[in-house]
Amino acid sequence: MREERTAAFIRSLDQGNTSFLNEIEKEAREAGVPVIRPETQRLLRFLLQMQKPGRILEIGCAVGFSALLMSEYAPEGSRITTIENYEKRIRKAEENFARAGKEEKITLLKGDAADLLKELKGPYDLIFMDAAKGQYIHFLPDILRLLSPGGILVSDNILQEGELLESKYAVTRRNRTIHNRMREYLYALTHNDTLETMILPIADGVTLSVRRQMEEKDEQ
Repeated sequence: MREERTAAFIRSLDQGNTSFLNEIEKEAREAGVPVIRPETQRLLRFLLQMQKPGRILEIGCAVGFSALLMSEYAPEGSRITTIENYEKRIRKAEENFARAGKEEKITLLKGDAADLLKELKGPYDLIFMDAAKGQYIHFLPDILRLLSPGGILVSDNILQEGELLESKYAVTRRNRTIHNRMREYLYALTHNDTLETMILPIADGVTLSVRRQMEEKDEQ
């Protein structure tokens, strides 16, 4: 109860997004399309202002809300590449990008991220991971290849509505694969020598991983 009151209080202080973004978010929620939570939205806005990334990669576009949010708060001249595999959501995302006049700033790649990531060339200054949670661990090798030194990887919904805190035997059988893979993903992030990772207990859990700036002697 105290945590809920704290979250509500913090939300009450947030100035929110633009009216257009609010409209896109409302439409998505009414259509039953998952949208990043307010706490994650604030975190992205903060990181965009702090880091000022020139190249941004998103895995999991849905109807384009988070890509549009990032395009709104990213610096002038930045470019966003986003990936989506679900045809119905692709059409809606393209429509939303056109409504916002952001077709030149946002590139939507259509298809399986596992295939498309292998074709991309980095580096990207900010990577936002918000796709199928059971696939995070499989995407990670390419994500690390694409992330620039000093770049930030943001991974959303890593606590699986709290299920990740439980033993896998306390999780329904159909969710155990995702449970195992997400725990493996978190271990990989927190035990990778090229990353500095912190886990934030906001929304449904978010990780921030910074690619370390390696000393020249370490790179040789």
